[in-house]
Amino acid sequence: MPQISIKGTQMPASPIRKLVPFAEEAKRKGRKVYHLNIGQPDIKTPEVALNAVRNITDKVIEYSHSAGNESYRRKLAGYYQNLGIDVQFSDILITTGGSEALLFAFQSTLNAGDEVIIPEPFYANYNAFAVMAGVKMVPVTASIHDGFALPPIEKFEELIHEKTKGIMVCNPSNPTGYLYSEQELRKLADIAKKHDLYIYSDEVYREFCYDGNRHFSAMLLEDIQQNVIMVDSVSKRYSSCGTRIGALVSKNCEVISTALKFAQARLSPPSFGQIAAEASLDTPKEYFDEVYDEYIARRDYTVEALNKMEGVICPKPKGAFYTIVKLPIDDSEKFCQWILSDFEYNNQTVMMAPASGFYSTKGKGYNEVRIAYVLKIEDLKKAMETLEKALLAYPGRTL
Repeated sequence: MPQISIKGTQMPASPIRKLVPFAEEAKRKGRKVYHLNIGQPDIKTPEVALNAVRNITDKVIEYSHSAGNESYRRKLAGYYQNLGIDVQFSDILITTGGSEALLFAFQSTLNAGDEVIIPEPFYANYNAFAVMAGVKMVPVTASIHDGFALPPIEKFEELIHEKTKGIMVCNPSNPTGYLYSEQELRKLADIAKKHDLYIYSDEVYREFCYDGNRHFSAMLLEDIQQNVIMVDSVSKRYSSCGTRIGALVSKNCEVISTALKFAQARLSPPSFGQIAAEASLDTPKEYFDEVYDEYIARRDYTVEALNKMEGVICPKPKGAFYTIVKLPIDDSEKFCQWILSDFEYNNQTVMMAPASGFYSTKGKGYNEVRIAYVLKIEDLKKAMETLEKALLAYPGRTL
């Protein structure tokens, strides 16, 4: 029988989606499943984006430029400039989601066997992109007890050797909701400059920063502009996940020109998606104000409800719409499957992502889950009530 590739066997299953069959079976049983496992907001996509797609008059849906429509890149450059990020349209490559942007970044700057240091827990698909590019993610473990703040900078330096080529951050963080400060990013910049490393900065959640905290982009690190590669996306900012439009941004023209060769090989990013994404840049401020207030309310309710449960520890996220939660359970994989397959409360149950899938260090996250507070509060209340009852009934409870 023909063999599967080594790379294929190394590809990790998504902790966010791997339990889908159990959720589908629960639905077939007539149960309501509250999806807290995935960052799919129930917030409406801006009307300007929907109308742009509805009003398309083109008779032929053509390929775009491999780097993306110039009109969109120019308009996107204006968006960044308004944030104080000095980029031109030629510094931007439009991609099929932020995922492709990061994959292109890895393929353009790393060789097989190279290493990228990253605080863990981190977005699980980074591991998948690393496998695809033939590189290794090297973790520095953050702690739930200080809200997953940046680990001591000495921990990063200890891991640097000849194969180390970069440092990666997601800011604000998926999956922890931690927002890295300017001071923390400048510490990473000092290391990157000292050792001539890339900084890969995933900033897709930049609009979601709470409690008066402001986002500081890695693109603002003046001394290492040639080292910084930013990944962006319209998925979360405009609640437009299915649009599948992202961007790779860098002042390093060699990185952009190299990534363009990979972009040419896949021909072009989605045409409809670019139309929607370009129109989204005209989204009125009122939309973001309403979304911001809604996420603050969802966060505050969820964090308070979780911390009231016996044995549960939930930090208060400073950004994004996720939190890593410590539960009184023996194994998060078993628990997240059990609550779907063997438990119901008022004919409803909850789907979460086992946090072990967001760590590279073996044995980490075994009693933690990632929760995405992307549902309206009415649904979150029912989900939290169900989770509390499940924790009391779970056979592997550790309290």
